[in-house]
Amino acid sequence: MHNQKIIIAVDGHSSCGKSTLSKQLASRLKYKYIDTGAMYRAVTLYALRNNLITSNEVEKHKLIRELENIEITFEYNPNSNNSDTFLNGENVENEIRRMQVSENVSHVATIKEVRQAMVILQQHMGVDGGIVMDGRDIGTVVFPQAELKVFLTASAQVRAKRRFDEMKEKGEEIPFETILKNVEKRDFIDSNREESPLLKAPDAIVLDNSNLTREQQLNQVLNWVTEILKNTNAKNDN
Repeated sequence: MHNQKIIIAVDGHSSCGKSTLSKQLASRLKYKYIDTGAMYRAVTLYALRNNLITSNEVEKHKLIRELENIEITFEYNPNSNNSDTFLNGENVENEIRRMQVSENVSHVATIKEVRQAMVILQQHMGVDGGIVMDGRDIGTVVFPQAELKVFLTASAQVRAKRRFDEMKEKGEEIPFETILKNVEKRDFIDSNREESPLLKAPDAIVLDNSNLTREQQLNQVLNWVTEILKNTNAKNDN
């Protein structure tokens, strides 16, 4: 029996629970988890801190020039049982989740050179398999060869409600309507950008989790993983 480790790509719209599912999968399978959204958020935070974004307008050329000064790494945090995001050696895990970053991340993520730099980094991280990566273009651009591709979706209302509850828990009182607008706007930008738009890979399995619990969702994907590993091992044994 070979102990094959596969690449699992989880794509989908914003706030549909990609990172929750991916973290659970990684933890259960003892795989590495890479939050690609956090990488774009870290670049956005860098841009905000260095005044490269003014009233939602990104100073593109300046940011592109700065890319070589941006180092993004992940470190396992035993307290939260998750990977924390580090920007140039500083733990920015909490800061990158703030609304100001959420409002600007789609604009930063549409920049071709930013995406190219992040994709190279992501491919490097997944070179040995045993990785769960989530984002918008993992199954189409980053790992088109991934053994399992999941395309996660849920209605905009459901996703906005989840985000609303999440923000409330963190003590950020943001009106539901504002969050719903942000979700819909991000959907539009993500699906219509020129560079690596949000697309379902032809061989991805769609999972609509509007009415699923986290546990049901996890079990469904783990079944798919078991199936793939069984087939891969059978092929290797022949």
